[in-house]
Amino acid sequence: MTSSELRPRHDERAALRLLHDGELDLEGRLVDASNTTLRGILTLDGVTARCVYKPVRGERPLWDFPDGTLAGREVAAYLVSRATGWDLVPPTVLRDGPFGPGSCQLWIDEPDDGEPLVGFVPADAVPPRWFPIAAARDDDGAAYALAHADDPRLARLAVLDAVINNADRKGGHVLVGPDDRVYGVDHGVSFHVEEKLRTVLWGWAGRQLPPDVVAMLAALAGQVGGALGDELAEHLTVSEVAGLAERIERLRAAGTFPQPSQEWPAIPWPPM
Repeated sequence: MTSSELRPRHDERAALRLLHDGELDLEGRLVDASNTTLRGILTLDGVTARCVYKPVRGERPLWDFPDGTLAGREVAAYLVSRATGWDLVPPTVLRDGPFGPGSCQLWIDEPDDGEPLVGFVPADAVPPRWFPIAAARDDDGAAYALAHADDPRLARLAVLDAVINNADRKGGHVLVGPDDRVYGVDHGVSFHVEEKLRTVLWGWAGRQLPPDVVAMLAALAGQVGGALGDELAEHLTVSEVAGLAERIERLRAAGTFPQPSQEWPAIPWPPM
C-alpha cells in the first residue's frame, strides 16, 4: 500500500490485515447505538483507516439472541456478503481491542452532499421511482411517508437481508460511500433460526427476483455447503448455518422477494 489512508475499494486483504492487526486507538463512542459502539483509528505499516469497534462486553442482553454472540454475527454477515460478490458489508473481523474481543469494521464516510436513499418524505411529495413503505405524521400532524428509492443497489441489500434474516434493517443502517456504493451496517441481530426479517426495504415485496439474484443464490447455496459454511461455523451454531441454507433454498424456490410477515412487526423501531 502506498496510500497513507485506506479507502473502501482498496485491496480487501490489506483491509482485513489492517482491521485484524492494526494498532487501534479509540476516538469516542457513537451514543445513538443501543450496544457499546466505538469509533477508532487503525494504524499498520504507515496505513491508517477509521473503524467501528463493538466489544462483546458492551453488548446489551437480548431475550431472543444468546449473550455475547452479536460481534460474531457482524462478521458472519460480512462473510456472506463477500460470498455474494456484491460486497455490501464493509470488511469486518473479530479481534481483541481495548475492551476485549469484539467486531471491528471498516468505517464508511458518507459524502456531505450525498443523496439519501431511505427516509421520511412528505406524503404528497414522494419522489419519482421511490416506494412508500409506511405512513407517519410529525409532531405537528403533517403527513409523511417512510419511503426508499427503487435502486438496484438497495434491492441487492434487501436480498442479503432476507438471506441472513436481518431483524434490524433501519434506514440509518444504509450508507452510500464516497465511491457511490451502497453499504449495509449493523448486522448483530441476524441469522436467527426463527424468521425475524424486519426491514424498511419492502418496496420489491412479491416481485420477481432479477436473473443476477437468481444466479447469485444458486452459487451461494453451494458455498454454504462448503468453505463458507466452515467459516460461518466459527461464529454461528450448526442450526443457524443450516437455517441460512434453508432460507436460500426458499428464496430460490419462490423466485420472488419475500413478503412482510403477519406474525411479527415487519419494520424495525425506530425505522431510521
